[in-house]
Amino acid sequence: QVHLVESGGGLVQAGGSLRLSCEASGLSSSANSLGWFRQAPGKEREFVAGVSWEDEMIAYGDSVQDRFTVSRNDAENMLYLQMDRLKPEDTALYYCAAALWSRASQMTMKNKNEYFYWGRGTQVTVYS
Repeated sequence: QVHLVESGGGLVQAGGSLRLSCEASGLSSSANSLGWFRQAPGKEREFVAGVSWEDEMIAYGDSVQDRFTVSRNDAENMLYLQMDRLKPEDTALYYCAAALWSRASQMTMKNKNEYFYWGRGTQVTVYS
């Protein structure tokens, strides 16, 4: 059984940093693309960042480009999201997700419907 468990969320002042972690257990192999999504109240779940198997492709949402960095450690079954220069509009529930495919186009990587497993989320709140 696959479990994705996020941690590292919290309350931070604008301009600050947070590092989110996602422990992925039960995946049959490390050849799964992984991603981060977020959802603010009243808004659609949106793509934040994704990384394919063996880091062949890394993609970011337009609003977080150059501020967030995604990485994975397959030996430890971990996915990370380093978030710097946080803004109040980054406030959301952040979800870790795993796909069944190892490589895909950027369009596929950014599509929430292409991910099969989801964590329960960790809250990030940025105040000004």
